[in-house]
Formats: sequence, structure tokens, C-alpha cells
Amino acid sequence: MPELRATPSRFGTGLELSIVIGMVLLAALSRLLPHPWNFSPLEAMALFAGARIGQRLLALLVPLAALLVSDLLLGFYADIWVVYGCFAAMALAGRGLRRAGPGRIAAYGLASALGFFLITNFAVWAISDLYPNTAAGLAASYGAALPFFKNQLAGVACYLVLLFGGHALLLRGLRPLNSADARAA
Repeated sequence: MPELRATPSRFGTGLELSIVIGMVLLAALSRLLPHPWNFSPLEAMALFAGARIGQRLLALLVPLAALLVSDLLLGFYADIWVVYGCFAAMALAGRGLRRAGPGRIAAYGLASALGFFLITNFAVWAISDLYPNTAAGLAASYGAALPFFKNQLAGVACYLVLLFGGHALLLRGLRPLNSADARAA
């Protein structure tokens, strides 16, 4: 069986992998707390898992499993496969953030939120009977979802900072002192 690994670190892959998986699971569990509509950790959680979990399959499975656990408690919905597909794509896209700075992380977050908004609202229009299958119906589907999009963007921004920033701070705090750090202290 292949070794489970996170991105390289100085203090050991087992500890880092545990931290990353724990952070993803905490983000998913936060869906269960009261929050504004669409202010959710999900996009950030998928990008973070893709960026910080070394094995591609595990990077896909961890956020999807976390999403499944929270959906078991919150309930399922008609376009579930579309939603899960979007999150799988986000986890794969997160691979591009393995060594990225804040600007690139923010751009991926914006692209993920926009992609999720466009794809899932298209699916609502195509699958449900809420809107007529016309261009006007599609426009109405997107228009009805716009008020929720600002919360989605705010949630992505907030949780990207918490996950990527928190992880960076944890790594900095757990890093063993090297001789340069010892001289500076």
C-alpha cells in the first residue's frame, strides 16, 4: 500500500497529513453550524485539500467524504452529482496551489466560486421544473441566485484565509528550529 503523504515538510508527513485532514473535516462540520446562506467552507476546503494532500486520490476523497458526511446530516438534493463533480474539480484544481502565494490562492477561490455558481445554477435550470427551459428561464435561474453569490464569495475568501493561513501558521509554529532560527532568537 502506498504511503499517505502531504506536501513536504520538515517535521514529518504523518503529522502534517493529520493536521490537513483535521482542518478539512472541521471545515465540513462547520456547515452544520448556523450561517448565512451560501457562506460555506466547501470551495476553500476542496482547494485546500487538493493543495495540501500529496496523493491525488486522497486529495479527492477527503473533501468528498467530508461533504458526504455533512450531506447525510443536512439532506440530499436533486443535483447532488453536479455538486460533487464541482468539488472534485476544485480539489484537482487545488493541485495548482501547492506552492502558491495569496494572489494565486485568491484567484483560484474566485474561479472556483464562479464556476460553481455557473454550473450548479445551470443544473437547477436544466434538471428542475423551477424555470422554463428557455434562455429567459436560464437568466431567471442565474438572477435568482445572484443574492447568494456574494455570500459564497465572502465564504470562499474567509475560509481560504482560515485554511491556508492557519495551515501556514501551524507549520511555522511546528517547524523545528534550525541554526539560523536559533541565532535570531
